[in-house]
Amino acid sequence: MEDLMDVRPLLLVLPVLGLSWASTLDLDYGGVPLWINRFIGEPSVFSLRGRMDSSWYRAVNSQSCPLECDCPIQWPSALYCDQRGLHSLPSSLPARTQYLFLQDNSISGLQADAFTNVTRLRWLFLDRNQLLSDQALATLLSNLTRLENLFMNHNNLTEVPSGLPPGLRQLRLAHNHIGQISPGVFKNLQNLTLLLLQGNRLKTIREGAFTGLLSINLLDLSNNLLEEFPKHLPPSVQQLYLSENSISGLSQDCLKGFQSLRYLRLSHNQLQNPGLAPGAFNLSSLVELDLSYNQLTSTPVVPTTLLYLYLEANLIQEFNVSSFCSTVGPQDYSHMRILRLDGNRMASHQLPADWVMCLRVLHHLFI
Repeated sequence: MEDLMDVRPLLLVLPVLGLSWASTLDLDYGGVPLWINRFIGEPSVFSLRGRMDSSWYRAVNSQSCPLECDCPIQWPSALYCDQRGLHSLPSSLPARTQYLFLQDNSISGLQADAFTNVTRLRWLFLDRNQLLSDQALATLLSNLTRLENLFMNHNNLTEVPSGLPPGLRQLRLAHNHIGQISPGVFKNLQNLTLLLLQGNRLKTIREGAFTGLLSINLLDLSNNLLEEFPKHLPPSVQQLYLSENSISGLSQDCLKGFQSLRYLRLSHNQLQNPGLAPGAFNLSSLVELDLSYNQLTSTPVVPTTLLYLYLEANLIQEFNVSSFCSTVGPQDYSHMRILRLDGNRMASHQLPADWVMCLRVLHHLFI
């Protein structure tokens, strides 16, 4: 293992929390994997296309199955109707259906009786269709009282569907055309833990937009049109992704009230030092902070409790020990494990001599 105080240039790919997550990205379903519980019979594959001849499923399974779909015997409650060129839902969906896969079709709307027979539906996959926002869609979804996971990434939605069932735990609306969030649209979703809204057209977050989200863990607002750090976010959020926006600064109190926030990603914005208040990141719960690919010229002030800081690909030419430690002593030091400074305008020999006392438990330095 490298000496903890070694300042030689390092060019390693580290299996740290922030990077290993990226290596497991499931880009087909909004960029966040869906954890599967096989003990309760949840299907472990999201598509059967290319796995086996459809005729085999029909030969070994005597249960009813729409002609447009496959019904594997190993997952009797799953219905695979993906990649069939469908313009509407198959008729006569079996009442046993709990997992319905309809991704990669050409569905633009749902007929009034689409889900009449599938009242036990738990997962609904509608990614990469041509769905439009309308009241009929919202009404149909609101009637699915047992629904837990709803996938509607890569459609033509212009607003978040209203009246979604209160048992929903994951809502994936990435890469649509949503320009604003109506106040109160999430008011009944107290069990929602994951909300994906990246790749939309959000410019601002209105007051009341996230009212009701009491259990939200991960909120992704990346790749929108935000120019300021958004206000009125749910205080329970633990992972907040705001990368690929146009945010240039953060105020002193922008993170006030986020007592559970652990992972904050602000890469690929327009952050500059004059726009960063000295105490902008003063939050002891933060574990990982990603400020890479911005326009910073000096190291920003971060809490001593921070473990992972990514500052690569900025314009940094000034390293301030005070950014990491206001004072240095036997009990006063930074707990940082990984610091990335590669792709900036400084080299290891430009680091101040006393940095090793402040960053004494650092595992890896990239510079």
